[in-house]
Amino acid sequence: MESALLFAPGPAPRRSYARVGSAAALLLLYGAIVAAVTMSPTPLDRGYQSAIARFLAVVHRHGVPEWFGYRQLEFSANILMFLPLGFLIGLLVSKRLAWLPLLVIPALSITIEILQGLFLSQRFASVLDVVANTVGGYLGLAIVVVLRVFVEGRDRKIIAVALWERDVAFARAQGRAVAPAHAGPADASSQTTAGRFDPAQTKTKTEFR
Repeated sequence: MESALLFAPGPAPRRSYARVGSAAALLLLYGAIVAAVTMSPTPLDRGYQSAIARFLAVVHRHGVPEWFGYRQLEFSANILMFLPLGFLIGLLVSKRLAWLPLLVIPALSITIEILQGLFLSQRFASVLDVVANTVGGYLGLAIVVVLRVFVEGRDRKIIAVALWERDVAFARAQGRAVAPAHAGPADASSQTTAGRFDPAQTKTKTEFR
């Protein structure tokens, strides 16, 4: 009776939508900012050429190569502008739709360039902008992939330890053999069958240690 009460299943944990909700809200805010920046009738650098030149002079004095000029700065800015897009979309999509951002990111950049070329007389479409935006979006997506691998690996370890501790508690409640203290979750899981320890198997594995 004690063991039955000990392992009585509780209610399933509620699924958390905090990640998706936060990413969706941030994506809407980000989209509004990008739309304002890219659909502005005049280029953002209009009237700031002297400030940009001073900025480049400063970074050149601090070790940035002289070949890094205005075009390289603009290319880098376009990379950074789309980096949050890849990151936020990566947080939103599931593993089954992991391929979708690979299409959405360049498609959005191409759409922006087409709209600029058609409707904004003081701005023009640029293939280099599409390349830079796509690189930035893919970098943001890569950051999400790395984070997911790290988090899922951590979660697997936590779950393995929890299951091992549960099996040890079950074995003790049944008066059965308990895995050695130095045995890890992987060793303990190999000594269980349907959630219970097999004393004979435990004895065999202990003898060969």
